[in-house]
Amino acid sequence: MALTQLRQSRLGKKLDQRYASLLEEVRDELERSENQQYIELIGRSPADVGDESVGDALADLNLEIIDRHIQEIRDIEAAKARLKDRSYGICIDCRGEVDYERLLAYPTAKRCFACQRQHERTFAHEGTPKL
Repeated sequence: MALTQLRQSRLGKKLDQRYASLLEEVRDELERSENQQYIELIGRSPADVGDESVGDALADLNLEIIDRHIQEIRDIEAAKARLKDRSYGICIDCRGEVDYERLLAYPTAKRCFACQRQHERTFAHEGTPKL
């Protein structure tokens, strides 16, 4: 059974709320960050190599958090585009329906549960660094 208009509306609102929340978090993080932790550590005299490495790690962590938020924003934009073109809730692999419960839990889902599980098994080690 395809998503009803009411369910699509609910999911659309959920996407909009998360989108606004993420934008605010990214803005706040960028304003707050400005490498503040790095500046505070390096600003102390004398700064040693340990302080520099901790500052670098904190700056990298902040950037990673922002990157993760930006990726989620892109996923939400893609989900909203699928809502608009009426392909939202349709699995991109098997063209079957994505369960409403799955979409409630994960509104940007592109795949049904079975296809997502297969996708994760197939590509589980794709980004894993190797020595």
